[in-house]
Amino acid sequence: MNKIKCLIVDDEPLAQDVLKKYIGQLDSLCLEGTCNNAIEALTVLQQQKIDLLFLDIQMPKLSGIDFLKTLSQCPKVILTTAYRDYAPEAFELSVMDYLLKPIPFERFLTSINKYHALHKRSEALPAFVLPLLPATTDPFIYLKADKKMVKVLLKDIIYIESLKDYVRVKTPEKEVITYQKISYLEEKLPDESFIRIHRSFIISIDKIKSFNSTSIEVAGKELPIGRLYKDQVMKTLGLHP
Repeated sequence: MNKIKCLIVDDEPLAQDVLKKYIGQLDSLCLEGTCNNAIEALTVLQQQKIDLLFLDIQMPKLSGIDFLKTLSQCPKVILTTAYRDYAPEAFELSVMDYLLKPIPFERFLTSINKYHALHKRSEALPAFVLPLLPATTDPFIYLKADKKMVKVLLKDIIYIESLKDYVRVKTPEKEVITYQKISYLEEKLPDESFIRIHRSFIISIDKIKSFNSTSIEVAGKELPIGRLYKDQVMKTLGLHP
């Protein structure tokens, strides 16, 4: 899959750094550059192809809104601002999304998922590899994240959380976020070690600390049991015949 070419346009260094960090965590994105104002951005757009523009509204020389009005051809745009008052005017310009600062990572992911949905990206990245190993080796997976393949031992996985087209794999030492559907991982992981408890969660059975009819505790975190998964979860945990 071709990477989504991104451009950040914001006069605040801290805001740039946040977006750089978020973009760097997703292997489907490629940061092509950062601009401090709309004039710099116009030069970049004239010289190279950009798929997705992260555009601040209040900037010196020319506001983000006024900049958009000058463009005859424009990439998909996600506005980033500390002010919600501009939202009606922004959506009249057909921006894809409107993010309020400070931007949470989950909200950032929602915007990226909108981009994927608009482009009907049906094929996920080859983001998951489960090697064939001898019985004496601890089984592990490779997850594609931060532009590299990250090794994760199955015994270290506490839970997997769906973020729509992405998943967060939680271990005691790290979190790995990769572009993949949770249903794909559910099919590949061994049933004797992992169980789907909710449309958004797969957990390691060995990591369960306590549970009741509505939730399960793993590593100090309460995760909900989904209504559609409850019977299978209770059966797996030995409460149903």
